[in-house]
Parts: sequence; C-alpha cells; structure tokens
Amino acid sequence: MTTASPGAGIIGIDESGKGDYFGPLVVAGAYVTPDQEARLRDLGVRDSKACSDKRAHTLAAHIRTLCPTTLVTIGPERYNSLYASLKNLNVLLAWGHARAIENLLETVTCERVIADQFGNARFLNNALMQKGRAVELIQKPRAEQEMAVAAASLVARAEFLRRLQDLSGRFALPLPKGAGPQVITAGKSVVEQYGPDSLGQVAKLHFRTTQKVIA
Repeated sequence: MTTASPGAGIIGIDESGKGDYFGPLVVAGAYVTPDQEARLRDLGVRDSKACSDKRAHTLAAHIRTLCPTTLVTIGPERYNSLYASLKNLNVLLAWGHARAIENLLETVTCERVIADQFGNARFLNNALMQKGRAVELIQKPRAEQEMAVAAASLVARAEFLRRLQDLSGRFALPLPKGAGPQVITAGKSVVEQYGPDSLGQVAKLHFRTTQKVIA
C-alpha cells in the first residue's frame, strides 16, 4: 500500500450498482495524492460511466496498485435487509459511504473527502463516525470530475461487475446490468427456475422491476 503523508492527498468516494436491479451495491474509496493524480491522468482514469466494462477492470487494477483503496460491498440479501430496516435509499447509501470513509481513514491520514452528492447532504453527515467527522467533507454534483472520485468510481464499478458475474455463474443465468426489458426477462427466468424466494438473493427487491418480474 502506498505510504501517505499527512494532508497530502484527497479521499474520493463513489458507488456502483445503485441503478442496477441485479447484483450488489458497492461503495469504494480511493486516496489520491497529487503525484498519484498525475499518474492516474496519464493512464486515462476518468468517471467509470465513460468507460467500457473491460476498461473499467483494467483501470481499477492500476488504481488499486497505485493508491490506497477500500471497498464496502452490500450483497443483494444484505441490501434487501438493510433497505427493509432503513426504508430509504439515501440513508442506505450514506451508511455505505460513511463506512468506506472510516475504513480508509484507518490506513491513511487525510483532511479532505469528496463525494458525489445524493439527496440531502445531511444523510452522509449524520452517518459519519468519529474519524469521518474530523475531516472536511465536500459533497457536490458531478464529483467524478475530481480524480480521486473518478478513481473510486472505477474501483467500485469493477467490483460490482465481478460480483454480478459471480452471481450469474452461481445461478447459471446471465444477469444483465440496469433495469430494462432484458433484466425483467432474466428475473422471470430466476423465478421460474429457482422460485420467487430466490429473487432476493440476486436482486434489489424495492425496485419497481420486481412487480414486473413477478406479475
């Protein structure tokens, strides 16, 4: 792991899987110093939404080699349990973001964290624990323009894709990304082959997609 000097870099936080019916929600954090930022820029690191899946895997591997990173992965079953308890997606997101921040602050000394804003800023502020409350937290739209957040988005996306592929293998069915018609068809196949109770093992049940799958 890269050694970090106090205050030298920025922690970026981002998530993947929020809009995908199948698979986990993954929150990632990346600590990036100015020197590392220049190297990541040379590699072509940018927001994961602008990268192919193959490119996301490649860049994420480089990022994890160059920078301290952390992952908080909430699998479908755990996600559904948390959502049933919290009853608010933004609160659940804040829970994951706060833990990613705390985990990374255990390994690096940093005074500034940047995260993409979701909902009211108070959700994440309220979820932070002792270490997270001691740093400057900046939440803003399109935070992926910051290199540290772009790096985190790629690490999160690569892990989401890996976990989704693992689920597809486990159920011997292709589980597509997103929440469109192909996803509904795949969901129906899961129910037909494994029963309705199995849907919660692969999908985020609060999506409206669930109603279309079981209709």
